Amino acid sequence: MRLPNLSRRDVLFKTGLLAGAALFAPKFGVQTIEAKPDKPVIFCLNTATIRGQKLGIVKEIEIASKAGYNAIEPWIDSLEEYKKSGGSLSDLRKRISDSGLTVEGAIAFPEWIVEDDAHRAKALEEARREMDMAAQIGAKRIAAPPAGATNLPKLDLIQIAARYRALLDIGDQIGIVPELELWGFSKNLSRLGECVCVALEAGHPKACVLIDAFHLYKGGSDVHGIPLLGSSMIQVLHMNDYPAEPGREKIDDSYRTYPGNGIAPLAELISLLQKTGGTKVLSLELFSKSFWAQDPLKVAQTGLEKMKLLATNF
Repeated sequence: MRLPNLSRRDVLFKTGLLAGAALFAPKFGVQTIEAKPDKPVIFCLNTATIRGQKLGIVKEIEIASKAGYNAIEPWIDSLEEYKKSGGSLSDLRKRISDSGLTVEGAIAFPEWIVEDDAHRAKALEEARREMDMAAQIGAKRIAAPPAGATNLPKLDLIQIAARYRALLDIGDQIGIVPELELWGFSKNLSRLGECVCVALEAGHPKACVLIDAFHLYKGGSDVHGIPLLGSSMIQVLHMNDYPAEPGREKIDDSYRTYPGNGIAPLAELISLLQKTGGTKVLSLELFSKSFWAQDPLKVAQTGLEKMKLLATNF
């Protein structure tokens, strides 16, 4: 918890922490932290991390809680499967709350960005349905990646902004915020500057950008301008790491590894985000078959422990 009336410099002095020290800190046991709105950091489990075990949303909630997370970020298809099996979203919301978790976001892939008007209209209706499902379990946000526009042609950013605004307006009606998600491998919205431009040009007070350590690297974004942004522009960071090989051109999601186990400048990235102020959500998102073959609780616990070592200064 942040100490009252102390500057970040004071906190570093009093705790003996130096820049970069988190990378060499000893391992501490995972502790459950109560999630509060005024916390400077919320540790979240994106369920992709244990998706390969095919546990179902109820078990994923249980693991996130047991591992000590503050929050969960489920995939919409897991909610759909839960409903098909006879589950109630209101019951699921209560289960999440009773487990001491919040739902900081949800993952979906409606093609809201595409050029074809009829296709886009259909996608917006899909997005409405998915946002409604996410809102029913208490989700605050939902991902809005450039699904359907990952290949050429390169779209005009102002047109994308208008389409993102339409998605935000639907979110207002439902009570959830679509987050413009950067995808580093995409021909559209692969760079942080592009995403920030779209968010600004959307002209909506809740416009925001969802970033990911792997995607920032894959798309070649420079992150040093992050402190120029307001506190609400980037609220969520998908946490992961990547090796030096293969290089940026060939690397894909399967190479994601635990934060701190690769070459990503995560301590610097977290520090840059911290300078914008406000609460930040650090959400572990991995897609490794090797992790999917392991005990899901152990994977979740290990990921949380490694995130905490990197976020020591929050």
